Amino acid sequence: MTVISDVFRQDDTFRAWEDHLAEIGPPEEEVSLATNEELVQQLRYLEIPEEDIPDVVRLAPSLETDAELWWFLERTVHSLGLTMGKVEGPPRFGTLQDINDPKYRFFYVHVFVAAMSQVQRYFQARGIPEHIVQATLADLGRNVRVHRKREGVGGLGVAWWLMLHFRGMIYQFGRLQFERASLGHRGAEAAADMGVRARPDDRVLSIHIPDFLGPMSPNACDASIQTAHEFFPKYFPEEPVLAGVCSSWLLDPQLKNYLRSDSNIIQFQERFILTSETYNVNNSIVQFVFGPNVDQLDHLSPRSTLERAVVSHIQKGKDWQGRFGWFRW
Repeated sequence: MTVISDVFRQDDTFRAWEDHLAEIGPPEEEVSLATNEELVQQLRYLEIPEEDIPDVVRLAPSLETDAELWWFLERTVHSLGLTMGKVEGPPRFGTLQDINDPKYRFFYVHVFVAAMSQVQRYFQARGIPEHIVQATLADLGRNVRVHRKREGVGGLGVAWWLMLHFRGMIYQFGRLQFERASLGHRGAEAAADMGVRARPDDRVLSIHIPDFLGPMSPNACDASIQTAHEFFPKYFPEEPVLAGVCSSWLLDPQLKNYLRSDSNIIQFQERFILTSETYNVNNSIVQFVFGPNVDQLDHLSPRSTLERAVVSHIQKGKDWQGRFGWFRW
């Protein structure tokens, strides 16, 4: 029998999530996981790396083998279904006690695979083309790859992020991803400071730049944005979009001190009007640019202009800053 304290970190996030799962109760529709070859085909559809598929299959939980863990899986799938397509989501999933645990590191992969049937029904009801559905859900596999790049082993340490994909909140078009979101009070205040009349519940598209998809060239970004301009009025006509927004280290103006003005990153920055708010991103920029988690910068071997910039900036005692930016949609 599983000891849940060995699987999930016993913190406020876990308690809120556990209380939520207890409150919603079991789903009316039986939750199940495919087995053997059918499961393998689903994992390939989601672009789970081939090297990880045997472990994902081998570690798949079931009601018969682990009733307590299955309780969490079943009700987590139910929670995703109850908030399908809604901007206001459920509490975040509990965090794994050890994201590299050899027995549980794929638990959330199993959750998302078990949720696939209800997710695909939602997409079908909206009439969303299959190639967009597959490209969007395949971000699960890419994040398993990111986990291996950072941790040295397959797993999924960012289950909270994939909640968006498997609730119909985020869509991938080529190089960029676009998340249906509300502007929020902070965004509305920032817009007001710049003379733009906006309400917290105004819809925006939050733009994300996934890993493993190649250079973010201006042409690639233009194509993604153009597709988004065509997609959302067609499939979400009830949600007129006020702005495209982004929150990222990629928008830090300090990068202009190190990169050419015609670099992809600087040209991406130029699309946005920045707000005044900043936040420290030293850890995340090192992790994103270099991959593996490192304790000391001296352990890194920077080769590219960007890599050298990231290291030297911090070694000079300066901080990289995440910035918020927007542009009229």
